[in-house]
Amino acid sequence: MKKIRIGSGAGYAGDRIEPAMELIQKGNLDYIIFECLAERTIALAQQEKMKNPDMGYNHLLKYRMDKVLSLCVENNVTLITNMGAANPLAAAKIVKNIAEEKGIHDLKIAAVIGDDVYPNIEKYLECLIIETGVPLKDVKSSIISANAYIGISGIVTALKEGADIVITGRVSDPSLVVAPLQHEFGWQDTDYELLGKGTAAGHLLECAAQVTGGYFADPGYKDVPDLWNVGYPIAEVQGNGDFFLTKLEDSGGMVTAATVKEQVVYEIHDPTRYLTPDVIADFSQIEVIEKVTNQVHITGVSGKEKSGLYKTSIGYVDGYIVEAEISYGGSGCLERSILAEEVVRHRLIQANIEIQEMRIDHIGSNSLYGSSISEPLYDRERLSEVRLRVAARTADKEAADVIGQEVEALYTNGPAGGGGVRVNVQEVVSIASILIPSEEITIEVTYEEVGKIETQASHSL
Repeated sequence: MKKIRIGSGAGYAGDRIEPAMELIQKGNLDYIIFECLAERTIALAQQEKMKNPDMGYNHLLKYRMDKVLSLCVENNVTLITNMGAANPLAAAKIVKNIAEEKGIHDLKIAAVIGDDVYPNIEKYLECLIIETGVPLKDVKSSIISANAYIGISGIVTALKEGADIVITGRVSDPSLVVAPLQHEFGWQDTDYELLGKGTAAGHLLECAAQVTGGYFADPGYKDVPDLWNVGYPIAEVQGNGDFFLTKLEDSGGMVTAATVKEQVVYEIHDPTRYLTPDVIADFSQIEVIEKVTNQVHITGVSGKEKSGLYKTSIGYVDGYIVEAEISYGGSGCLERSILAEEVVRHRLIQANIEIQEMRIDHIGSNSLYGSSISEPLYDRERLSEVRLRVAARTADKEAADVIGQEVEALYTNGPAGGGGVRVNVQEVVSIASILIPSEEITIEVTYEEVGKIETQASHSL
């Protein structure tokens, strides 16, 4: 029986590369995916592209490809990634250049584009924002990006055309896995149960080490061996969609029914209706069976016809956030930190600036649970260090700067013994979500080869 082995090479934009390299070398993989796009990541990438049209891809693209490209060729592993972010075309050229530098030949690189709907944003201004229920036009003047979560179509086309590397922008995370499964097993777009099972495999792989114990670890309660060397997961999938999860034997972490179950419920909302561009997956009858050490079998997933709508993430500028901190140590450190808070609050009232929201914490005392819960749990006199943190949101940068300056001024204006001031002011990029009809999106696949460029005719989903 034919089986396809797919490894996860990254679970977020800045993930480690060593476990991915080990998977390619030792995992007997057919494919490896690098899932590197969170909701805000692509909006920030669009900002970069606006400043420089040659940028906008994942910051670690060059680093990662330099590490894994030769390994993929040597081990006949096809790589699929959304590291193209806002600029898959530029990312494909980067990969081509790296291949040429390494003397790699016969490498076909595909760039999947079409998720960027920002040029047509006027068309969607009456759409209601999912999170707030207000029309998108309410944030029109601040919009900087609009990217639809597209599905498997472009990736499948690229694989059929013989691509060795497939680079996308915003696609649904599980689609990075469902696409090669459809390609390899000949699944149809109407094979909803199979697509649902493939979506489960993609869902479990997409966050890499989360399913191998990373996000699971809690010493003394949920112990995970050798977390410093945690390995990334592998899914071995059969043509009927059933699969098992595992990891490399010599890597740290673990794959158990418990680690898998935690990841199953991650970000799915309704387990009977996990909405993706490819299918509505039903995880409600999933069976997670641990048969041998570090091998968990998953069955029982089904699926229904897709909705015909694409969730679309709208990035918009939403003011500024300032974070300013200062430390106090030794006897009376908490009292001095509290006095510093009082000073800052009075100074900001005097400054008469508009502050949308503000939070002041004493790290080491009340920053996680608040004073009502934390105070009964510690002995104030035994505290040896406290760090005051002032975090605020403002509409303009000038007001944010004033807040940071007031914390910094505590150095010489008291209380005594403050040090280690850090001030950070950042523009806020917020995300709003809308739904748009899938038929309004056109996907294109462009190919890069050494000394050759071809463009696949565009097709609509």
